[in-house]
Amino acid sequence: MQPIFEAIRGGIVEATHFGDIAIVDTNGKLLYSHGDPYTVAFLRSSAKPFQAIPFVEHGGAEHFHYTQRELALTCASHETAQMHLDTVKAMQEKIGVEEKYLQCGPHLPGDAAQLKTVIKQDITPTPNFNNCSGKHTSMLAYAKMRGLPLENYLAREHPIQQDILAVISEMCGIEKEKIILGVDGCSAPNFAMPLYNAALGMARVCDPRDLSEARATACKKITAAMIAHPEMISNYGEFDCELIKTGAGSVVTKRGAEGFQIIGLKPGVCGERGVGIAFKVSDGDGAHLGEDLESRARVRPAVTLEILRQLNALNELQIRSLAAFGPKKVLKNYAGLVTGESRAAFKLEGK
Repeated sequence: MQPIFEAIRGGIVEATHFGDIAIVDTNGKLLYSHGDPYTVAFLRSSAKPFQAIPFVEHGGAEHFHYTQRELALTCASHETAQMHLDTVKAMQEKIGVEEKYLQCGPHLPGDAAQLKTVIKQDITPTPNFNNCSGKHTSMLAYAKMRGLPLENYLAREHPIQQDILAVISEMCGIEKEKIILGVDGCSAPNFAMPLYNAALGMARVCDPRDLSEARATACKKITAAMIAHPEMISNYGEFDCELIKTGAGSVVTKRGAEGFQIIGLKPGVCGERGVGIAFKVSDGDGAHLGEDLESRARVRPAVTLEILRQLNALNELQIRSLAAFGPKKVLKNYAGLVTGESRAAFKLEGK
């Protein structure tokens, strides 16, 4: 575990975050790293593109006539903007399931406008407000399509969860028995593995040339939906959305809780093969609310941009367009006085 991010005040380092990075191509070659690329960590919501693969691979998107927006929401940690609520409701109507079947639990919206509405109108959030409601809706869709029970769709032994585990094992090149299982914040099974394996899986999602035709087609549909509708993946103005937009078809990313981030680069961005990047901030990179009620993480966006800068995966214009997220930021207090800066603090090691 090595320093990955610093906050500076008065010319000295006031705070340091530590973490580990793995950068891998589809051949399984570890291209670059920082710290320990084999650190074991839970993917949390960064697993969502993988969790969508079995449903898409078995024709679920066509069966229920999903739009790309709806497929993107399946992979999302959305902020419960009205567009997200409308989209997940439309998915449930197509599938023929009711919101009450979702076992993810409700929480307050991350979208500032929606949060104000909830407070002003004294609305009690329902399961669709959960930022994982798109994933859960598609899990129910997959179970219904296969004629499987809905009431226990999150049980580890349920066939759809076994399918997801098998796909993650295959995509990430790790035996199922070596994947550590836990319960995610949304109550679904989640997966811990070395960063190397998570990065390998994401490389294959973005460059599925060596996979079966059905698996490759599913991966292409998933990345195409995420690229076409990044606002569904999180929200307008949120880092994942803005990075995918700026990447202009070459970058896919998905945040996870507790400081996890996964990024995929399409072939040609960083070599002939697709490349996957996975990193973990050791202290979890807890987000804070700004004055505008928007939630912000200070470490993951800056670290992501510094990785992409060092890889030359984004040009200078693209990096500047994302300057609000890092990799270096001027820090000001509430009176507008400059107090210091924050910056990514690592140099990738080539292998």
